[in-house]
Amino acid sequence: MIAALMPNYNRADVAFSHGQGAWIFDEQGRRYLDFGAGIATSSLGHGHKHLVRAIAEQAARVIHVSNLYRVPQAEALAARLVAASFADSVFFCNSGAEANEGLVKAMRRTHYEEGQPERTEVICFEGAFHGRTLAMISATGNAKYLEGFGTPVPGFVHVPYNDLDAVAAALTPRTAGILVEPVQGEGGVRPAAPGFLAALRQICNEHNILLGIDEVQTGMGRTGKLFAHEWAGIKPDIISSAKGIGGGFPLAAVLASERVAKSLKPGTHGTTYGGGPLACAAGNAVLDIVLGEGFLPQVTMIAAYLRAELEALVTRHPGVFTGVRGLGLLQGLKCAIPNGQAQAAALAAGLLTVAAGDNVLRLAPPLIIGQVEVDEAIKRLDETATSLEAAKTNSEANAA
Repeated sequence: MIAALMPNYNRADVAFSHGQGAWIFDEQGRRYLDFGAGIATSSLGHGHKHLVRAIAEQAARVIHVSNLYRVPQAEALAARLVAASFADSVFFCNSGAEANEGLVKAMRRTHYEEGQPERTEVICFEGAFHGRTLAMISATGNAKYLEGFGTPVPGFVHVPYNDLDAVAAALTPRTAGILVEPVQGEGGVRPAAPGFLAALRQICNEHNILLGIDEVQTGMGRTGKLFAHEWAGIKPDIISSAKGIGGGFPLAAVLASERVAKSLKPGTHGTTYGGGPLACAAGNAVLDIVLGEGFLPQVTMIAAYLRAELEALVTRHPGVFTGVRGLGLLQGLKCAIPNGQAQAAALAAGLLTVAAGDNVLRLAPPLIIGQVEVDEAIKRLDETATSLEAAKTNSEANAA
């Protein structure tokens, strides 16, 4: 008999009951250090008092009203995001995939409104991940995600990441824009090369096309800036944001310049739940913390400490980990063994991590961690590597 829950996830056999800060407890009371943060989503960790209070107080007043009416919580959150970013206007939705769908629709609609309806193609990058809808698995282009779902949605062209010559060669009169991640999270924690995002901005300017940046995983302080593209000193035309924006409560957003945002006239796009009072109360609470004095510089500082400790870890265990890459508090350990084995061994050591592409073990802890949590994570990664080295030695001995 099939389980009541559909079998589309390979779940670890552990269930969590409660958490506090960067720690989370299973039903048997065992404590785990959470360096996955729900795949870079629980940005303030677990049980954050300000976030919990904001959600509880709003839930007691009104949870949902629909977008047939004004939503003051959404208006306030949009104004704050505009004030803190390149954007002139914001659309709220529920997930990263939905935000990326909205981003692509807005790109196409902008050119339609400007008299170039043939501009519908978006240049994307190999190794990307933009979500699980039919259009977004097509934008992702990974055969693993496309298998079994029929003909990919047209309109997406894929070129190698960090390859400007390939981008230039892919441009045609049908190109609407470029969609890029500042760090390919699911694709293996691969950062954009220095100057790459700035060069893409220049290409878009020269060809009157739009630069879209997928900040679903890298946004909301994850890299030490509110959005990762800020490190490149550029202004995109449109970005997607999700994951950490609600601190674990479902919320996503599309942030856009006026040129793009004005194309989404009434009736062109919508969502039932997006931008509701409860979700936006959570989003405002997260911004209270992330935009608070000293918070993002602290993220940058602790990220540098984590990176240095991870590099030392690799030196100690070259038979398990071969390198470190990433940006801010989104770091990846390149594995010399299958990363699934490393993830399982880390779980056994009481450390939550996330597997990523290119045989990488992803670390995306809550943004509220300090040196104590980093030191404990490194200790548990040392235990993880030692156990894997012992298992490898035993396997080789048995084989002999």
